[in-house]
Amino acid sequence: MDRNIRTVDDVLRLLDGLFAPEADRWTADGASWWDGFYADRSKAVPFFVAKPDEHLVSYLDRGLITPGRALDLGCGPGRNALHLASQGCTVDAVDLSPTAISWAEERARATGAEIRFHRGDAFALTVGELAGPYDLICDSGCFHHLPPHRRISYLALLERALAPGGHLALTCFAAGAMGSELPDVACYRQSGLHGGLAYTPDSLRWIFSELTEIELRRMRDEPSGSPLFGEPFLWTALFRRPTGAGSTAD
Repeated sequence: MDRNIRTVDDVLRLLDGLFAPEADRWTADGASWWDGFYADRSKAVPFFVAKPDEHLVSYLDRGLITPGRALDLGCGPGRNALHLASQGCTVDAVDLSPTAISWAEERARATGAEIRFHRGDAFALTVGELAGPYDLICDSGCFHHLPPHRRISYLALLERALAPGGHLALTCFAAGAMGSELPDVACYRQSGLHGGLAYTPDSLRWIFSELTEIELRRMRDEPSGSPLFGEPFLWTALFRRPTGAGSTAD
């Protein structure tokens, strides 16, 4: 008789199993799925381009965020990490996929950018591996691939790694434009995320209610010739951690 539940992590892993094989998109075993996704660089995937998110560039240009220590979650081929490094940030970038990390490292070498790349599960990497606390955590498309219960892990990562006064720059599917709008409970009944979860502004404000909202809007639609990446089916949000908040990062 198996009795395997003793901790919150045990519960989270049990719930991960309800989503197999979709769990491969966010757990440490997900490299094979994402490696296949990134294997063909010629695919017409919008975010394969070597362009930073338009809102991230705007935040820096307007002084809403300033160069400091930055973590790029789900960095993919590294386009946002490269821009942050070019603006004077000290950047760590993490992704599950070795293929994505290899591509990002190639881009970094080509531009001379100094970025610490990590292959693995950001929720499982230790404080020693990710040299926080971070002034900025950037997430362009990781959050909406997480099942509801993994928001607990995401918020715990922010709690331990985001510096007081630091910012979360988030990009995710916008309800009514892209992604699944199933209620959380239906995700478990159907054992699937249907390609990713869509969010409303109110749901994002509620999930990140411990942070202060700086800006929340739809991403601007950038034309193909633009030096920036922008797709209007995404929300962009900038949240700030209160300066009085503690951090367990060393």
